[in-house]
Order: sequence, then C-alpha cells, then structure tokens
Amino acid sequence: MSTIGPPLEEIDLSDMAFWRRPWNEREAAFATLRAERPIAHFDEPVVEGTAFEFPPGPGYYALTRYDDIVTASRHPEVFLSGPGAVSQLDLPPEMVEYFSGMISTDNPQHARLRRIVANAFNPRTVRAIEDAIDRVAQQVVDDAVDHGTGDFVTDVAAPFPLAIIGTMMGIPASEYGTVLRCSNVILSAGDPEYVPEGTDPVVAFLDAGATLTGLMHELGAYRREHPVEDITSALVNAEIESERLTQQELASFFVLLVTAGNETTRTAIAHALEVFARFPDQRERLVHDFEGLAATATDEIVRWASPVIWMRRTLACDFTLSGVELRAGDKVLLFYNSANRDEAVFSDPTTFDVGRSPNPHLGFGAPGPHFCLGAHLARREITVMWRRLLGQYPTIHATAPAIPLASNFVNGIKHLPFSFD
Repeated sequence: MSTIGPPLEEIDLSDMAFWRRPWNEREAAFATLRAERPIAHFDEPVVEGTAFEFPPGPGYYALTRYDDIVTASRHPEVFLSGPGAVSQLDLPPEMVEYFSGMISTDNPQHARLRRIVANAFNPRTVRAIEDAIDRVAQQVVDDAVDHGTGDFVTDVAAPFPLAIIGTMMGIPASEYGTVLRCSNVILSAGDPEYVPEGTDPVVAFLDAGATLTGLMHELGAYRREHPVEDITSALVNAEIESERLTQQELASFFVLLVTAGNETTRTAIAHALEVFARFPDQRERLVHDFEGLAATATDEIVRWASPVIWMRRTLACDFTLSGVELRAGDKVLLFYNSANRDEAVFSDPTTFDVGRSPNPHLGFGAPGPHFCLGAHLARREITVMWRRLLGQYPTIHATAPAIPLASNFVNGIKHLPFSFD
C-alpha cells in the first residue's frame, strides 16, 4: 500500500502536478518530509488563468508531523487563522468576504461567532435531525437502486449530506442543484470538470459565492419573519448576551456549512467504498459486526480520507517549533493528511483497520478552538449511511478506480463506478 518516496529536492507541494499523482505516491512523499524535513519551506503557488493579481508572497512552511500540528493548533494566540485559514495566498479584497466567517477569524471575534452558532447546534437540535438522517439515508439508497447512474459519488455520497444540510437549513429541494454546483466550484481548485477551460477560476469562485450568499440572504430574511424548526431560523433569531449574527456573518457561515459540511462528509463516504476495494477483509469485518465496530470504523474512515488536506495559520509573533525559528508574519500550512499517516502516532498507518483504537486522528482538525463544530454530525452521517448500505447490500463494491478531484485542499473523489451486488 506504500511506495518509496521521491528525493526530498523533488517534492514541491505548491506544484499542482504533485496533487495529480496517485494517492500512494503522495503519501510516500509526505513520509519523506516527515522523516527528513518535517517543517519544510515552499514557494507560494503560481495562479494562472485569472485576471486577478496575486502579489508574490514569502512562501510557507509545511508542517507534516502530528505533534507540530497539534502544538500549533493549541496556540491560537500565536498561529492565527484570520489572515487566511483556507488560502495559501493572501486573497484580494473581493474574495475576503467569503472567507470572513468563523473558520478564518481569531478571538475575540471567533469566540463570539462560535458561541452564537453553537447555540443553534445544541444537543436538542442535533437529536431532532437524527431521524431525518436515517430517513434521508434510506431514500438516497432507494433512489440509487431505482434510478442510479452507477456512480457512487453522484448517486450516494454527494446527495446524502447535501439533503441533510438542506433539511437542517430549510433550503428548498429545488435549490439543491444550485448549492451542489456552487460548492463544487468553490472547492474545485480550478478542476476543469467544474471550472471549464477558458473560465477565470477566481471569477467562477466569486460568482458561486455570490449565488450562495444571495440564497442565504433571501432565506434568512424569510425566516426572521416566519421561523420554523430549522437551523436558519435558530441562527437569524439567536441572541446570546445581546449578540446576533450580522447578515454578512450569516451568509459566510452558510457558505462554510454548505461547502465544508457537504464536501467533507461526501469525501469520507466515497473514500470508504474506495478503501473497501483495497481492504476487502475490513469490509467483511464491518458487515459481520457493524454495531460493534461502527464507532472505530467511522473514525478510521475519516482518518483514511483526511477530507481537508490542510489549513493555514499565520504567525502573530516569533515562535520556535521543533527547533525551527519561525518569525512573525510567516505562513504555515497544517497538513492533516500527513499527520494522519504519522508513524510516530499511528501503528501501521498505511493499513486501513476498522477496529483501530486508539485513533487520535486530525480529520476534523486538531485540538483547539477551531476543531470542527460539525464533527458529531459528520460521524453520525457516515455511520448511518454505511449501516444502511452494508446492512442491505453487503457486497456493494467499486467496479473501477476512483477519479480524484484535482485539488490540493480537498482530498475529494469526483467519480467512483460501483455496483450493489
């Protein structure tokens, strides 16, 4: 399941050609980095095909070891998210508004936003959606059997979390296609399947963000006057210690939710089917003892998939990390995918083990204030969907190799041919 990594001098994490390599080759390269240069400096990527100007930056340090990423995450006062948590480059002002939400803020603003949003995702709300999760999972599976295309991503992995997010937020089903299209564009990294050649990728991104923002503005305004039992109503009418979300904050959170909450869960579900083809014995273990292995299997799926490859932090002050002198203003990328294969933490990390325990993976981010707010929901969705699939169709399997998303940010799968029997 592994291969010999390339020489250190041939590894360039800023070259998109690297991210088009097979998964095992990429993992071998990260193994080389962990062993030989765990905090390596790279030039910033070159953005092509756009009229927007990205001034040359100082580059970034790639954090590839588990312990370094955890240390950085536990010091948010030093490793800031606000300057651009999800961008290697410093973004032009036109793009900042779509990244000004909770994921790209620091305290005290981050604490304020998370406090308001967390109130909407309280245990009562999550429990209320659990019946819907099971119902939607069954409907998606039934539709895939009756009218499916034979593509696991488009038939199962994508529509399932999208319908859950739609149900939670009160998005009309007629808008699901729009939400899926826009989230694909935003997280595509310019993949030509979602941003056709000749299209300015930055313009496509801005248009997709504006479409989602407009949808949330319209839905939020309606829910202020006509509240129901959904997350949008809870958010627009939430008031915690006299604090409320502004219209822009609500829109930014919506963009975050429909991209991160949708794409990451579908990525994990799709990777599960792909890895079952590599480790059929693990699928059989899960079929024969799903309830006994459900919790560990779900976390192993997330570790294996590592849906979000990295997050960026920017140094607020000088800091020494594992002997490397970092300076105020330096950028670091926390490579969660590499941390989740760190041999110092995980025994035999390139083996998929549905019973792996302990499993302190960073698939939902590292400990700290930016740990994924939706981790519980994502685990629930993954568990429910695979309970349905393996319970009803225990021989479900991929019939051809997966087609990965050409992205250095989301470890996505675009297409995965499959059969139920």
